[in-house]
Amino acid sequence: MDDPFPASVIPFPVSERASAAELVERMAGTAFQARNLAQAAHIWDAMLRDEVTIFLGLAGAMVPGGMRPVLTYLIEKRLIDCLVSTGANLFHDLYECLGHRHWQGRPGGDDVHLARRRVYRFYDVLAVEHDFTIGERFVTDFCLTLDPEHKYTTREYFELVGRALIPVAKQEGILTAAARHGVPIYCPAVGDSVFGLCLAEARHRSGQPVTFDVIRDVLETAWISSQAQATGVVYIGGGTPKNFIQQSAVACYIFGRERPGHSYGVQITMDEPDWGGLSGCTFEEAQSWRKIAPEASFVTVRSEATIALPLIVSALAEGSAEAIRQRRLPAISFEGLGDA
Repeated sequence: MDDPFPASVIPFPVSERASAAELVERMAGTAFQARNLAQAAHIWDAMLRDEVTIFLGLAGAMVPGGMRPVLTYLIEKRLIDCLVSTGANLFHDLYECLGHRHWQGRPGGDDVHLARRRVYRFYDVLAVEHDFTIGERFVTDFCLTLDPEHKYTTREYFELVGRALIPVAKQEGILTAAARHGVPIYCPAVGDSVFGLCLAEARHRSGQPVTFDVIRDVLETAWISSQAQATGVVYIGGGTPKNFIQQSAVACYIFGRERPGHSYGVQITMDEPDWGGLSGCTFEEAQSWRKIAPEASFVTVRSEATIALPLIVSALAEGSAEAIRQRRLPAISFEGLGDA
């Protein structure tokens, strides 16, 4: 029987100077979501020290909320190996890379007035429609250069977008960093974003469709899982990116390999499991689907992600610096997958 009192709560000590790593470590001795946040940093650190291929699922308005440099850091320093994102975050990344800004606004107010001024609102963040249009024009013009005879995976498409963005980017972002560092990006709901609108406009203008092989995306992510020594997941929110990563472990049977599920898990979400939606789904529930391994190390942080993510990543940047420098997983390869 487990000891009901494995450790005492350590009241949080305040000091005049404390680094992010020190703050997070102090939180580990407390309770509730502070303790879970520290546990998330510990589990992510364990992933970095083990031979683990790390998937990041990205949902929610993280880039408009100021998280682009945090996410870029994860790619540049190889704290993640594969990104599955909503199309919206990737477009906002492109928008900022082109030099456009998201602005601090306020929640509520006169949204009809904002609409008349051609200003978009995301809770307390604003974006100017004119700047959005410049970003859309870039994507549409890019889409017109693609080969209508080729069926693209979303990985291929976003790598090409990143490479097209590099020469004109005013600052580094998710797409440019992923293209430079060979980190694959998948977007299973690409049509549900500005990229979908731009692809539609390009098709209407040219009469030539850009075709996606979304099932190849499924095969590739299953291949990544099947070839890994072990896999870990980090979910920012939920939605389509979360399930797309979850199923990659189950789908290893396609290649004749049975996996017990992902071995590590970190989830940052405000959603609750009571409503049956995936965004609030617990890792324990995922174990019933064999998407998470029976002996996996995992934690859910019930926190708004723009609070939790910068703290966790800053703590890792400091406290796990040596593990990050020594991480030498090979680049993801699809050699052997063929043209299936």
